Amino acid sequence: MKRVRYRIKRDIAPTASLAIKRCRIAPQCILAVVLILFHEPLRNEADEWHQFRGQNSAGIGTGSPPKHFDPQTNVLWSTDVAPGHSSPCIHGDRLFLTTFNSDQSTVSVVCFNRHGGDLLWTRSFTVEVLEKGHPSFNPASSSPCCDSQNVIAYFGCYGLICLTHDGQVQWEKRMPLAKSFGGNATSPVIHGDDVILYRGNYVDHYIACFDKDTGDERWKVQQAEKFTGEMACTACPIIHKNAIIFHSARSVQAFDIDSGQRIWIAKCATTATSTPIIAGNEVLVSTWNKLGEPDLRPPLPAFSQLISDHDTNNNRMISRDEFPSLWIFHRPEGIEAPMNGAPVSFKHCDKNNDGEIIEEEWMVATNQIEKFRDGYETHGLLAIPLNSEGLIDAGDVRVLTTRGIPEVPSPVAWGSTVYLIKNGGQLSCIDIGTGDVTKRMRTKGSGTHYASPVIADGHLYCFAGDGCVSVIQLNDSNSVIAVNELNDNVYATPAIVDGVIYLRTHKKLFAFKEKTRELEN
Repeated sequence: MKRVRYRIKRDIAPTASLAIKRCRIAPQCILAVVLILFHEPLRNEADEWHQFRGQNSAGIGTGSPPKHFDPQTNVLWSTDVAPGHSSPCIHGDRLFLTTFNSDQSTVSVVCFNRHGGDLLWTRSFTVEVLEKGHPSFNPASSSPCCDSQNVIAYFGCYGLICLTHDGQVQWEKRMPLAKSFGGNATSPVIHGDDVILYRGNYVDHYIACFDKDTGDERWKVQQAEKFTGEMACTACPIIHKNAIIFHSARSVQAFDIDSGQRIWIAKCATTATSTPIIAGNEVLVSTWNKLGEPDLRPPLPAFSQLISDHDTNNNRMISRDEFPSLWIFHRPEGIEAPMNGAPVSFKHCDKNNDGEIIEEEWMVATNQIEKFRDGYETHGLLAIPLNSEGLIDAGDVRVLTTRGIPEVPSPVAWGSTVYLIKNGGQLSCIDIGTGDVTKRMRTKGSGTHYASPVIADGHLYCFAGDGCVSVIQLNDSNSVIAVNELNDNVYATPAIVDGVIYLRTHKKLFAFKEKTRELEN
């Protein structure tokens, strides 16, 4: 059906062009004829944010949003919202989100009027078992996508659902319950008549293309990479020409949208968490793994230091009560997040199980830990040529930086610079052409960062998990010009459309707009 529709359009276009040339009519009438022939409404990109992080997941907003906002400042409207970590998608006057209800075992798609915040409808779906994952995950973590007619939502415990903008179910594609350590927080995308979903978990691991009108499967490619508990597979696919590019388990891949044939693959050390972006003739991908840089590998003390600091009974041994908190892997700047690292266990070090650790046992244990750490590759921000083919040689991939790599937030680019925000509010500003880190700075946010940064009107918005929002003016100094406290957790990436920030906290959905601009208009 897709190719037939495209062929009809190509047949009509020359006829329409000839008719316009021969008729001396007003330009507005010509426009009306073209619209009728093609059945395509006028698009206003200022009213669109069709998927996670907007157009092609680039994270670039429209208009001039406020720099200062909080629950009492520059609030256009706010409303209570049920639990979920999904980001909003927007078309015209409608905003779509997903939520869940653990008491009723339901997942839902909700629709709000984006101008006033009125709830227009809710469509709920009962599941046998809600998906589980990391404590920071919940069953409504995947962001919906939409176009001018439909909204598509994905739930790891239900599957794909297509609804009209009025909330009528068009089709469902039921899938088995996803099972993974982190939770299957991947988000679908719409491209023309296709819906693309990358789904990675213990139950199944594939990328698939579905017919947007019917839900029929066009193609599916099983992934050969073994899924493990360290895999996230939460990145949203992006589009370049006729290729779908996705950040997958231990690789980045591109597939032909029509045929499902793989165009290229770049192998890398990654859990496939953050979404890629396109910059010039390259795709930029923030690849992260849990031991990918020294900051994630806290040093282990020598036995003499262990004795000096913790041997309270002076017997030159370390008992269970004396054993300190030590880490194989640790997120140093996200200490408030649950399951923040992998601790060194006393049992692993007490080789003879006598309740005491001596120097020989400690040396064996630390050597084993270092050997385990050495099995992990360095991660980094990669730049992969878009015109690649086949298996890409490592020498053809540029590594822009290997330090300060975010675990969850996706990169965002503005001009010749790409920006990364990681736990602790550490912002890296990197020249895309040279890979030089032009600046590393601290925003006012601290702790764990889940939401991805977005840019609008020459300003970068960074969102800490505790609800602190730092606004950075993008110029030679890249200085923080505003700090906003939302007094609630923020895990969902906001949408910025026509100068309005649509931001979801754990409890509410806000629309922030500059009040002075509203008065001037």
